[in-house]
Amino acid sequence: MSTEGASSPSRLLPSLLGILLLLMGLAMLAGGIKLSMLGGSLYYLLAGLGLILSGVLLLAGRSAALLVYGVVLFLSSVWALWEVGLDWWQLVPRLSLFFVLGIVLLLPWFRRPLLRNGPAPLGTAVLSVAVVLAGGAALGSQFTNPGEISGELGRETADTASAAPAMPEGDWQAYGRTEFGDRYSPLKQITPANIGKLQEAWRIRTGDMPTAKDPVEITNQNTPLKVNGKLYACTAHSQVLALDPDTGKEIWRFDPKIQGPNGDDFRGWAHMTCRGVSYYAEANFTQSDASSTPASLSAAGQAIAASCPRRLFLPTADARLIAINADTGKVCEDFGNKGAVDLKAGIGPFTPGGYYSTSPAAITRNLVIIGGHVTDNESTNEPSGVIRAFDVHDGHLVWNWDAGNPDETAPLAEGKTYTRNSPNMWSLASVDEKLGLIYLPLGNQMPDQWGGNRTAGAEKFSAGTVALEIDTGKLRWNYQFTHHDLWDMDVGSQPTLVDLKTADGVKPALIQPTKQGSLYVLDRRDGTPIVPIREVPAPTGAVEGDHTAPTQARSDLNLLPPPLEEKGMWGATPFDQMLCRIQFKELRYEGQYTPPSTQGSLVYPGNVGVFNWGSVSIDPVRHLLFTSPNYMAFVSKLVPRAEVAAGSKRESETSGVQPNTGAPYAVIMHPFMSPFGVPCQAPAWGYVAGIDLTTSKVVWKHKNGTSRDSSPVPIGLPIGVPSMGGSMVTAGGVGFLSGTLDQYIRAYDVNNGKELWKSRLPAGGQATPMSYTGKDGKQYVLVVVGGHGSLGTKMGDYIIAYKLSE
Repeated sequence: MSTEGASSPSRLLPSLLGILLLLMGLAMLAGGIKLSMLGGSLYYLLAGLGLILSGVLLLAGRSAALLVYGVVLFLSSVWALWEVGLDWWQLVPRLSLFFVLGIVLLLPWFRRPLLRNGPAPLGTAVLSVAVVLAGGAALGSQFTNPGEISGELGRETADTASAAPAMPEGDWQAYGRTEFGDRYSPLKQITPANIGKLQEAWRIRTGDMPTAKDPVEITNQNTPLKVNGKLYACTAHSQVLALDPDTGKEIWRFDPKIQGPNGDDFRGWAHMTCRGVSYYAEANFTQSDASSTPASLSAAGQAIAASCPRRLFLPTADARLIAINADTGKVCEDFGNKGAVDLKAGIGPFTPGGYYSTSPAAITRNLVIIGGHVTDNESTNEPSGVIRAFDVHDGHLVWNWDAGNPDETAPLAEGKTYTRNSPNMWSLASVDEKLGLIYLPLGNQMPDQWGGNRTAGAEKFSAGTVALEIDTGKLRWNYQFTHHDLWDMDVGSQPTLVDLKTADGVKPALIQPTKQGSLYVLDRRDGTPIVPIREVPAPTGAVEGDHTAPTQARSDLNLLPPPLEEKGMWGATPFDQMLCRIQFKELRYEGQYTPPSTQGSLVYPGNVGVFNWGSVSIDPVRHLLFTSPNYMAFVSKLVPRAEVAAGSKRESETSGVQPNTGAPYAVIMHPFMSPFGVPCQAPAWGYVAGIDLTTSKVVWKHKNGTSRDSSPVPIGLPIGVPSMGGSMVTAGGVGFLSGTLDQYIRAYDVNNGKELWKSRLPAGGQATPMSYTGKDGKQYVLVVVGGHGSLGTKMGDYIIAYKLSE
């Protein structure tokens, strides 16, 4: 009996590998043919042919498979280095799988069965060199940081002081700490030298968790206040808690018991959130920084003030503005109708959840000034975006400013309706009482992606900042940042006010972060640019019935990403990277401001924005701006009305079919993702950055966040993930962020951006941290940890405070 085959290495393993390579090759060949027909890279077609040949040779037991696969891997490495250089995250989908298979093929169990007819020195050598080249590229990429900027601010002061309204250093009396919106704490106990001792001091749970009756996008974006010896926080369902700042113990709770048309069933609403409450103290009424003197209160007014001398103003999800006694948690009965003003008055009809204020009101002198969120892309007949000023004592309407009727600021007559579908302010205003001005960041007239029906008021005021006189609501100036906005570039960030040291002396500045990535620096007295703003040409070619603006405003101070390119497409593997390249070539993209189309257009930066409602934080002493820019592309596809499928439903305001009822097009929106559920654009998608405001230069910029909570395997790869939430900076030289998709609060050295400390959170921290001094004299850092429904972070109901250990 012959034993010739008994000692021969088995061909099973190389045959299995051959089948795998054959299937991979066929997939890449098919995709490569389509990509090449779209004018894309020929690499995938050629690599597919090489993989097919390698697979066939393996199945045939031929040693030439080593040579052919070695050539494929070698040329793939050369191509990858030519396209993206030593960029680790760009090299991963291009080479990692092929590199691993190259090593496998060199293993004796796979290689020896191919050498029955003699050694194959050339094939083995070529494959070995190819593996070394790919491995060397991977190793070399560990020493590069594409997209990052290293540097140091190198100063503790720019010889300027904060011009923000005075308050006790240990307080945080407004959403942005002051009505300047700088998110700057003058506390200095926590420093880069001792941050390692920062530890959790206390945590509580509010008990307000999402239910099956809530919208998908339920969020906890609250920044609590610390004033009047207490912490004040609100929850997604508009409950307000007063807490002991040292222990978190609940002092009182107010529940407005919000109701919609279907009672407590809020399904179908676009979203539900409460970013904060506002505080007013009667003692401040006569200590205003406003240019004009407040009128004296009548005897009746004095009685109202005495009954509720310290009050909170709560905007509820069912469109009420409620005044609450900050001491007791009881309603201030003399405000409005038994403690509440109905914000639906004069607004007209809207879909459930389609109008309310998601952001806290501005408090200035004796006024509480508030806008309202209007659901994006629901219809062309949406509520007015009117901004209204109410008396803080009795709630009577003092003035209203409607972008659709901007010259008429006298209170609207009873029974009348504000201009339908005028631009709204869903974010936060800022106030300069000395100048007597309030600054409003405005959104768009609906719908966002089709502007054929835009009114003159919308074309003038949309996607810009408006300055109104505090006393009268009269327009002082406005500056538009996106002309004829078709990309949902509404201004979602609170303007930040700071006095800037310039070559022409110190100027009162307003810094307006925007979704498109520009930071517009204006003289807040008259709206003239301090940092140059240039009108740059923009792509043309809107759909029939619409038009585009020939130019768009771009600030010289910006954190704009470079334009997308085919070679910048990404994926977890070479296959979904190839599919992302195909998507990229099939979509319309001519750079920033590519018009929406029925073909489908890429919007980059996407409508979530480089900057959103979290805005930025500014150290007015160091003249440093600290922020967390995001870079995520979205797809926007117009759908002719006749083609909109019956029963189509939106997933959120930034995903799914947006109906745009009344417009000739609906719009389908979604993030630009691969079929495997990862972004089609290469990382990083999120950074932290520091800007020197004396030079308008980016001093440092580093990837921020890991993949731990956004990948199937909970490994914290430092890839740089998006962040939703704001930053906070302290006089101690430490900045804080908690909004990244991974569940951490982090601390950074504001001088160089180095991560100094982090603490694991029990849920998503999509909020803005704040800092205060407790009754024990210690500095605390506090964050609301509640998650974000549409981002997919873990939901929770936590409030967590940290302080230095003894």
